[in-house]
Amino acid sequence: MNLEMVMQELEALGKERTKKIYMSNGAHEPLFGVATGEMKPIAKKIKINQPLAEQLYSTGNYDAMYFAGVTADPKAMTEADYDRWMDTAYFYMLSDYVVAVTLAESDIAQDVSDKWIASGEELRMSGGWSCYCWLLGNRPDREFDESKLANMLELVQKTIHDAPERTKYAMNNFLYTVAVSYQPLHDKAVESAMAVGPVEVNKDKKQSKLLNASVNIQKAVDKGQIGFKRKYVRC
Repeated sequence: MNLEMVMQELEALGKERTKKIYMSNGAHEPLFGVATGEMKPIAKKIKINQPLAEQLYSTGNYDAMYFAGVTADPKAMTEADYDRWMDTAYFYMLSDYVVAVTLAESDIAQDVSDKWIASGEELRMSGGWSCYCWLLGNRPDREFDESKLANMLELVQKTIHDAPERTKYAMNNFLYTVAVSYQPLHDKAVESAMAVGPVEVNKDKKQSKLLNASVNIQKAVDKGQIGFKRKYVRC
């Protein structure tokens, strides 16, 4: 299948209701409004195709950019490729759920994420923290440096309340993910989450919202989910 054929198939799957939901979260034209589950039959036909993924991502169409992440070859992409993708990831559903997810299946995931976290740019930071969440929820504990993750918990504790909006969401999720999916630091992550307390987001909107990692960690404990690892990162 070539780019034109894929774009036609995606357009046919678009629904106005889904499009409105995506736009309410920050997506903008062009987009079709394709539910991610609806993409699976096309993904089965194409499997992995990095040249096509690059073409899809460069369209600027949200649905095509999302589908690029499904069909990309994460290990074939370089740091420069991931940076280029992040440059055009204009809202969090691209930075955290397309670029970060794809990066999480590469061998350079932690190195690139570390640079993004240190960048000071909202969506790069958000993508970096999110990538660690995808990694921790999928890879064995032995693949991580415990002292490095401990330092990252301390960084969240010190900086989350002053972080950019979307970065707050990703950092809050990092506290939760370490507590749930990385057993060596469960107790420290619980302590950090308690020290952080509720995190206010959406201050500039009519109604702000509070994120609270502690509450969600306790729910996971109650459900016996500590140690959870998912089989795959990408759908």
